[in-house]
Amino acid sequence: MLARATLALAGDEIATEPPATAAEPAWAFSITAYPTQVRGGDNYTSGIAIAERGSLHLEARYNYESVGARSAFVGWNFSGGEALAWKLTPLLGGAWGETQAVIPGFEAAVAWRAFDFYVEAEYVRDKTAHSDSYTYAWSELGLRPVDWLRVGLAGQRTRVYGGERDFQRGPFAQVTVKHLTLGVYCFNPGASDQVVVGSLNLAF
Repeated sequence: MLARATLALAGDEIATEPPATAAEPAWAFSITAYPTQVRGGDNYTSGIAIAERGSLHLEARYNYESVGARSAFVGWNFSGGEALAWKLTPLLGGAWGETQAVIPGFEAAVAWRAFDFYVEAEYVRDKTAHSDSYTYAWSELGLRPVDWLRVGLAGQRTRVYGGERDFQRGPFAQVTVKHLTLGVYCFNPGASDQVVVGSLNLAF
């Protein structure tokens, strides 16, 4: 942030006020765990940690692009709107471990009244085998009837677990109590390849 000096004019006199330094943006952090139950497959837990300061966005992930993969990203937040609020975060990062890749991507959100839409997407460009490169996406269409409850539909395209579906979808629900948000997502409900994802988020 740049400090702005205030000049006050009084008749022919110019009174210089002490420089007024804008408050430095504070760091904001969030940690989310996603325990995942795969019907007919291996269960696992993935995690995401985010740190933001002003427009700067830093993100680290575990078991996200693939089981055993670790990844890190840097991005920049753009936002605006009042009645229709929006936020866009372009990202660039990389993965190591089970998956070794350069990963460009983005996260975006739009909110209007009690409705919101969120999407994140990334292209995982595998450095060891180009044929293993793929595009991952996660989207949510949500409704918040009261401040502490959010429900809606979610969809994802992933290679973390097997299955013939190119795109998976299902309902979700989230409950927020102060800094803690608990959620559950059910993809392909009732099917032989049903996937249930829990979410535990702490923001501070």
